[in-house]
Amino acid sequence: MPLIEATLPALLLWALIGYLLGSIPFGLVLTRVMGLGNLREIGSGNIGTTNVLRTGSKAAAALTLLLDGGKGAAAVLLARALAGEDVAQLAGLAAFLGHCFPVWLKFQGGKGVATFLGLMLALAWPVGIACCLTWLAAAAITRISSMGALVSAFSAAIWAVLLGFSSMATLSALLAIVVFWRHSANIARLRTGTEPKIGQK
Repeated sequence: MPLIEATLPALLLWALIGYLLGSIPFGLVLTRVMGLGNLREIGSGNIGTTNVLRTGSKAAAALTLLLDGGKGAAAVLLARALAGEDVAQLAGLAAFLGHCFPVWLKFQGGKGVATFLGLMLALAWPVGIACCLTWLAAAAITRISSMGALVSAFSAAIWAVLLGFSSMATLSALLAIVVFWRHSANIARLRTGTEPKIGQK
């Protein structure tokens, strides 16, 4: 973790800002605006990109991916510009938690993968790119989206240390724990061999 230099009020303020940014349920909003139905009643009911894709709209899914990743990046970049690196990491964590546990949806949000990748890219782009490529490689090899997410999250702290950004290793490990927690149902299906593969109906 970076040296904490910000005051407690500043930390609390940016934690709140990050959480509120992260809690915007773009997948839910986009599917309603685009007339694709109630996302909570489609597929898994999740608000993330994978479930938006189940509506049949690749455009909506792509926008959800970009916006969910963008809100994590925005929280980091705003906090870094206005308050410093210590606050940037906190804001990124708060945005991630906001996506996973949004107050507007009774704390039942997404699994956080896009937001995780967005904030990692903003915190340290080499680590973020490494995490994105890890996701792509794992998903391509296994043809399972959740496996890509799990391997990418697991590798984040390792990439942070190897690429010279050890100050964000602790945050990366915390994010990975939450990603694994949010994917508990996927992990159970992976163990039984029933997790759907990419493109499978």
